[in-house]
Amino acid sequence: MLRFLLFKALRAIVTIILVVTFAFVVLRMSGDPAVIILGPDAPPDAIAAFRHAWGLDQPLWDQYLRYFAAIARGDLGVSMRDGQSAIKLVMERIPATLELTVPALILELLIGISAGVYAALHRESLVDRSVMTGAVIGFTMPSFVLGLVLVLIFSVTLDWLPSGGQDSWVHAILPVATMTVGGVGILARVSRSAMIEILGQPYIRTASAKGMPWQKVVWRHALPNAAIPIVTIAGFMVGSLIAGAVVVESLFSWPGVGRLLVVAVSNRDLAVVQCILLMVAATMVLSNFAVDILYGYLDPRLRNSEAKA
Repeated sequence: MLRFLLFKALRAIVTIILVVTFAFVVLRMSGDPAVIILGPDAPPDAIAAFRHAWGLDQPLWDQYLRYFAAIARGDLGVSMRDGQSAIKLVMERIPATLELTVPALILELLIGISAGVYAALHRESLVDRSVMTGAVIGFTMPSFVLGLVLVLIFSVTLDWLPSGGQDSWVHAILPVATMTVGGVGILARVSRSAMIEILGQPYIRTASAKGMPWQKVVWRHALPNAAIPIVTIAGFMVGSLIAGAVVVESLFSWPGVGRLLVVAVSNRDLAVVQCILLMVAATMVLSNFAVDILYGYLDPRLRNSEAKA
């Protein structure tokens, strides 16, 4: 088990390094922060002084090494726009993002898995076809389109819900709904497919033939064995929640990390963008790491094969 955990931890560290490196290079190739922040009409001396003050006039490899050395010390940089600590700016926005992502994740898991399992237990019925049709529509519709449709219906036409802001819990209903629909559709399809495959296995038929109540067969034998693909998708969704909040927070004027990322990218605020991307990468890697560990407990064969590899 120790070898298995070490292998996964090493892979997680390598993944984070690659993501940070990619973001570092792309950000510096996408435009000069000095020109964007000071403006194209700024004097050349001012632009040169700005670039020197922030180390942008140094070779790229030197900036890269200094950046990683700073991360090792726990220093994630300072915003070029207002001089505040990048990690402080990001941490101030995290509670607002969690107000959307946590309820969205809970609803995705509860509704998506329940709908998928129920559809599998009533295969080829009207309920099954209705659930799968809704699932396909849900995960194929872009979140910005769904958000605009919800605003048009519930804010503009019916005037039931606010279209943006963060004044009360009512303002979170439309953003949470927008983030939830796609995840519910994905989980419903995966849960249904996994359950149908397990329900067709010989040991399920044997347990049923021995007189075990069908509800007990489902809970004791079918669901635990269908858990691996469901856990895989759930882990990916946990890691991608912050990344998925970018569109939703911008659409509904929600002051979270996603909206901060959009503003920071447009301003080429390198430290803030790199801090957010590092946080997103760490969240996704850690969630996948947790899923890998859970794999080892759900199916020891996977743990042994990964360790040997």
